Amino acid sequence: MLFLRGGVAVLPVERMDNSQVSMLCQIRDVYRSIYEFELNFQQSYNLGLNEGMLLCTLSTQKYSSNELAGILGLSKSNTSKVIISVEKKGLIKRIVGKEDKRQMYFTLTDLGRKKLELIKCAEFTIPESLKLVLKQ
Repeated sequence: MLFLRGGVAVLPVERMDNSQVSMLCQIRDVYRSIYEFELNFQQSYNLGLNEGMLLCTLSTQKYSSNELAGILGLSKSNTSKVIISVEKKGLIKRIVGKEDKRQMYFTLTDLGRKKLELIKCAEFTIPESLKLVLKQ
């Protein structure tokens, strides 16, 4: 018997085989490792993981908020919150579009470039469970 949760069919726990349970446990461990990494990242750089990913994305070119949402895999609402947060820290700035003055683009400020350089030069402690899934 399958149950629907959020529109997705799932097996009750007692019907899951060992490989499914093992996979769920591995996913749980990855989530915990990402959380641990984000806490360390935030303490070290005063940035959340999404803020750091936004800086990395803007390191090569300017993007609109819609483009950033797609690249970061965030909703438009969450992207807007991340942009506002990083903008308040003085790490990015808005640029009006050349062809369409209604279009806003975002780019790194000098402070944002310095922060990104600081991050690039740092050594990260990557949790073991993440090392298995990251390309090094």
